[in-house]
Amino acid sequence: MKKLLALIPLASLHLAVAQVRDYDPSVQPVDRIQYFKPAESHLFVGDCMPFDYRGTFYLYWLIDEGHHAGLGGLGGHQWALSTSEDMVHWKHYPVALGIDNDWEKSICTGSVIDVDSAVYAFYSTRVKDDAGVHEQLSFAVSHDGGFNFEKQTPNPFFITPERYESRNFRDPKVFRGEDGAYHLFISSYEKNIPLSGFGGCLVHLVSEDLKTWREVDPVLTGQVGVPECSDYFLWKGWYYLLYSVGGDTYYVRSKKPFGPWEYPSSQAFVEGWANVYKTAPLKDGRRVAAAFIPWRGDGRDHGWRNFGGNLLLREVFQGRDGMLYTRFLEEALPSAEPVPVSLFRSFGDRTPILKDDAFELAAPDGTQSAFLTDLPANYRLTMTVDPRSSYDEAGLFIRAKDNADRGYKLELNALKRMVLLHNLRIEGVTGLDKKLTLDIVVREDMIDVCIGGRRCVVNRLPESKGRDVFFFVKNGTVEFRDLHLKKLN
Repeated sequence: MKKLLALIPLASLHLAVAQVRDYDPSVQPVDRIQYFKPAESHLFVGDCMPFDYRGTFYLYWLIDEGHHAGLGGLGGHQWALSTSEDMVHWKHYPVALGIDNDWEKSICTGSVIDVDSAVYAFYSTRVKDDAGVHEQLSFAVSHDGGFNFEKQTPNPFFITPERYESRNFRDPKVFRGEDGAYHLFISSYEKNIPLSGFGGCLVHLVSEDLKTWREVDPVLTGQVGVPECSDYFLWKGWYYLLYSVGGDTYYVRSKKPFGPWEYPSSQAFVEGWANVYKTAPLKDGRRVAAAFIPWRGDGRDHGWRNFGGNLLLREVFQGRDGMLYTRFLEEALPSAEPVPVSLFRSFGDRTPILKDDAFELAAPDGTQSAFLTDLPANYRLTMTVDPRSSYDEAGLFIRAKDNADRGYKLELNALKRMVLLHNLRIEGVTGLDKKLTLDIVVREDMIDVCIGGRRCVVNRLPESKGRDVFFFVKNGTVEFRDLHLKKLN
């Protein structure tokens, strides 16, 4: 790092060509921005950093161009800002924290804190020198309410300790503790560890003035991969620590500020195709989580996870036992208008009967199914699923065309406590053996599902475009009722 630091003052004399200069906040959608991406076809939403600024919901997010391809594959990311007073109507602003120097290869994920009359942004800057790629801790200050930030020196303000990889020293999470001190959690990886492959950790720094920092014991160690984009909050007597590995977001909880941590039996933020959730409080004691839905490589259903995509918002709520759960954030969902449910077509040896928005599929010895045909291209379908017996599998095939192209399987499996959405699954889902609601949004190539108002699963599936839905039950009896279909505007 010494060689790197010696280069920075010289490099700072030269302004770089900032990435994504063509982002235009004036042409972005301003209502109900669930599944939002920039109107510019080549721009995408990256990591999200929600923040409550004196009662206004701020959403800082990384503007991505080319799925992390900017500036030689180092990202070229910058912070954009969108705000809302009610989660329905939104305002978008120019870049709040951008690339100004040619040594800045990406303004990476971070966090903000409101102190007195200023907003402090802590982030990592990705840089490159003869020794390779490094990430250094940086901070900036805003005196206009978080709309524009001025970068501060020294940069970096804290040198990566020798025991950690300088290539992985990013995503600072800042907060003020109950002890009155300021704290930073840094995503990193230990070099020398007892068990190979388990070096992921959250470095813990403490400060009295947000400028001079000292290291204390890590708050989390022994992770497979770098625990990225951490989040931390106190809620109704529980301390929660969120972190992401491989894009999936996990959480642990404790009755004490910094552990020991308890790993819950159900991971509400693991949704299959949702990247790096971070949270912020809303009014009236509510809490919102924000992530992004990654792109699929090569535009295929089984394509790899590409950085950048569409915004994903959830409402987070807390169970009596301190467990966290997620559900759709109703205010942010796309507007929709009711349309009639079409007639069913059925096949198999027993014909289901649709009466008063309800029908039963009984298949004690096999599988029974039915069609719902001619749905809109983009829709929201809600229903109640009521098991009348134990069952092996139950659910729907979404975006189906015919028996040869069944589309994408949404499977509820009570015995395995699992929900499958085509090629991914979420586990630890309870209550699948009881009556529950099923809320499905199909928007372009995204399928988003809320199960029982407690867990969600999302996937990006670009290939099948069918307009039918197949309901099915295997080895059991299930009633489907209260079907409501809406066409998304």
